[in-house]
Amino acid sequence: MRIDIVSDVVCPWCFVGKRRLEKALALRPAIEVEIVWRPFQLNPDMPPEGIERQAYLAAKFGGDANAERLYANVAAAGASVDIGFAFDRIRRTPNTSDAHRLVRHAAAEGRADAIVEALFRAYFIEGRDIGGREVLAEIAGAVGLDAAEAAAWLDSPADRDEVLAEDRSARRIGINAVPCFIFERHYAVSGAQEPEFFLPVFDLVRNGTPPAV
Repeated sequence: MRIDIVSDVVCPWCFVGKRRLEKALALRPAIEVEIVWRPFQLNPDMPPEGIERQAYLAAKFGGDANAERLYANVAAAGASVDIGFAFDRIRRTPNTSDAHRLVRHAAAEGRADAIVEALFRAYFIEGRDIGGREVLAEIAGAVGLDAAEAAAWLDSPADRDEVLAEDRSARRIGINAVPCFIFERHYAVSGAQEPEFFLPVFDLVRNGTPPAV
């Protein structure tokens, strides 16, 4: 079963959604899955160097107080799937174009899932600036990729246009929020749904009809 996941690595609900999907798949161990990560930028107009975190929170949420209320819900959801969000460690909100390019590079080496998990952890748990190419190359090395090769890839224009084109394509077909899970290029599930939500979708995709209740 092929699952395309449209997401952004600075989207906390995408991290939660990844873990919930994994829990759902663990309940259906017989299913063989191919996961394809698709880029989406929550902040497509973000400057290449990113912006200071407090300025971002003020612009997007009206300041720390509103952000804290929203993130409290995310933190609770994260705790239920073993994610210890550390939003207070984040000092900079990055442009994620290079991170998405790195995911594509990793996919060619069969390491896309590993790099996506590492990017989520680096940003949301360690508070690292995943817009920085040196940081991205270090993360690549930590998951078994050649760090020097990843750095050279990121310094080149490789896949820059492809990432932007995929982002625009997602918006053109109506994806305005992430995560979005697309099963066999046919069935779409939006949002970080609970694991049990996915089970009838798996059965629908595999059998062509929803299971009896």
